Amino acid sequence: MSTALAESPGTTQDEDKDYQFAEHPILSRQKQQESNARSYPRRIPLALKRARGIHVEDVEGRVFIDCLAGAGTLALGHNHAVVTEAIRQVLDDELPLHTLDLSTPVKDRFVQDLFAVLPPAFAAKAKIQFTGPTGTDAVEAALKLVRIATGRSTVLAFHGGYHGMSQGALSLMGNLKAKNPLGSLLSHGVQFMPFPYDYRCPFGQGGEAGVQTNLHYLENLLSDPESGVQPPAAVIVEVVQGEGGVIPAASSWLRGVREITSRHHVPLIIDEIQTGFGRTGKLFAFEHAGIVPDVVVLSKAIGGSLPLAVMVYQDWLDSWQPGAHAGTFRGNQMAMAAGSAVIRYIEKHDLVAHATAMGQRLRGHLLDLQRRVPQLGDVRGLGLMLGVEVVDPHGRADAQGHPPHNGALASCIQRQCLKRGLILELGGRHGSVVRFLPPLIISAEQVDQVARIFARAVQAAIAAGNE
Repeated sequence: MSTALAESPGTTQDEDKDYQFAEHPILSRQKQQESNARSYPRRIPLALKRARGIHVEDVEGRVFIDCLAGAGTLALGHNHAVVTEAIRQVLDDELPLHTLDLSTPVKDRFVQDLFAVLPPAFAAKAKIQFTGPTGTDAVEAALKLVRIATGRSTVLAFHGGYHGMSQGALSLMGNLKAKNPLGSLLSHGVQFMPFPYDYRCPFGQGGEAGVQTNLHYLENLLSDPESGVQPPAAVIVEVVQGEGGVIPAASSWLRGVREITSRHHVPLIIDEIQTGFGRTGKLFAFEHAGIVPDVVVLSKAIGGSLPLAVMVYQDWLDSWQPGAHAGTFRGNQMAMAAGSAVIRYIEKHDLVAHATAMGQRLRGHLLDLQRRVPQLGDVRGLGLMLGVEVVDPHGRADAQGHPPHNGALASCIQRQCLKRGLILELGGRHGSVVRFLPPLIISAEQVDQVARIFARAVQAAIAAGNE
């Protein structure tokens, strides 16, 4: 392993790099042989060979700070010792690697570990369903569950929402780019509502006024006999919209949604696929609002870097029949062992508090930069799930006085970051939001380094645009 990757977690790298990216033969073959649907390699043209902690090394020997972390999957970073040891133990003990949904001691321990960290009010009457090992399949399972339990078909989703790419989950997506080529989707009966996007409030208000107007809209939708919307089987929502642009919902809004859905007997599904396991400064993002949902879908960090997804739900919904949701790869024993190891490590080392502190530190750096750079319109997020919305300060302002999105500059900032050894991803409307999803183990010194590299990249991107 390279010296840079073997260094202690607090050690910084050389920040004066200027990586150039000629196409490696591996990338040439990938372009030739892989599907046109490939996505990340188009923006992050790297062939990776080693990884440890928050760092990855490519086949050219270049080292990068990974603030994408498997889209939030790598809570403990790459190849953390507790994860690799858990995986090795499964292999050394000759445990069954494939069990469908048959039980094993590893599976039982994982379930007990998970239930132990769920809020007691939710866990007390909870059931768990292991789904296919992707978040989108957990969402598909949730759609089946609530439709069977309620006898209804309509689902209420939100503008900007992202819940996966399978047909049912895709029907819930706010972004039209992936949906338009398909025409009519296989799953019908999705009604979209405005999300409380404070910086660009759909009602042109923002703040608490925007929250209350949003809640009034939902209440009216469910109570008005002429709304045209049938009583829904569920409302599905992300506490922080990730792909939608790192948009956190106000806690007052979430409490209002929970009160309204409870009163109208509508199950509330919380999508914690990207926010779960300490990412937002709470073990589960819905804890910020102190609510008790009916269904929670989990994936990404839950498997300790390996594929795993589950749905946890209140027992009153458990009316579906045996085999109602199945899948060959529901029994990933190594992922369950790794997941247990991650849960226990997060609890033992209080990484939730650490994520809160490091998120505040990074946010502080970003806010300081925003005050000096008018192209950074908004800094937002929770914990170590942060976003910076890039804008055109010379463009026409919206109803709230905010300048328009600038996806081209955001893309240039991403490229400039990569040249300096920092991997970030984009999201949001027009790809204008730069997203930070570092592993929860990131140190204060590493946070400072990420902020310095980002600041230099922003200035370089602005300068390039002015040439």
